[in-house]
Amino acid sequence: MEHTSSSGKAAPTTTSKDLGVLPADNVEYGSYEYWQQRYMQESNESFDWFKTYKDLAVLFSKHIVSKDARILMLGCGNSTLSGDMYDDGYENIVNVDYSDVVINQMRQRTAHQPKMSWEVMDVRELTLEDGSIDVAIDKGTLDALMCEKGDVWDPSPELCNNIAREIDEVNRVLAPGGKFMWITFGQPHFRKRHLVRDGWEIEVERLNDGGFDYFVYVVSKRQ
Repeated sequence: MEHTSSSGKAAPTTTSKDLGVLPADNVEYGSYEYWQQRYMQESNESFDWFKTYKDLAVLFSKHIVSKDARILMLGCGNSTLSGDMYDDGYENIVNVDYSDVVINQMRQRTAHQPKMSWEVMDVRELTLEDGSIDVAIDKGTLDALMCEKGDVWDPSPELCNNIAREIDEVNRVLAPGGKFMWITFGQPHFRKRHLVRDGWEIEVERLNDGGFDYFVYVVSKRQ
C-alpha cells in the first residue's frame, strides 16, 4: 500500500513489526485508548490481521457480485485491505473506525484513491442509512471486541451485547440481498451463534495455506 507524502509523491508504508505496540493483556484489544495510542506509534505503518487481499481476492470475487458494490469496511484500522481492493477495482468503499487518529492517517495515505471514504464511526453505532450497504466486511474487529478474561464457551453478557450491537447495525445498514463477510480465526462453534438473525443465511468458508485455519462467515440477507 502507498500513501501520499508531503511532496505529493506516493511513498510506501512499512508493515508494523514493533512488538512494543502489543498489549500487556489481550483484553486491551477491546479498548479505545489502546488503539489510539497504538496508531500514534504506527503513524507510517500498516498492520493486517489474519489475511491480506492477496489471500482473499478469490473469495471476494466469488461472493461480491459487482466491483461497483458499496462496501463497508468495519474497523478498518491501518490495514492494506481497502487500498489493495481499490487498486483491483473495488472503489466504492466506506472505511470506518472509532479512532480518529487512524482515520486521519489513512485519509492522507490514500489521497491518490479519492473514490473511497474514511469516517470516524463506532461499528456498534453506525451513522449510515438503513439498507445503504451492499457488502460489509469485518476482518479482526469483532475478534478484538471478543477479547476478555473468562470462559470462551460461556462469554459474558457484556461481550455478547457488544457483538450483538455490531451485528445488529450491520443487519440494519445492509440492503436486501446484501452480504456480510466476517474473517476470523474463530471456529464455528464459537462464532456462528452470534450471527443468528431472522432473514440471514450463513455459509462458512475455510481458509488454510498449509498452517493455521481461518474462517470466513458469509451471511446473505434475504431479499
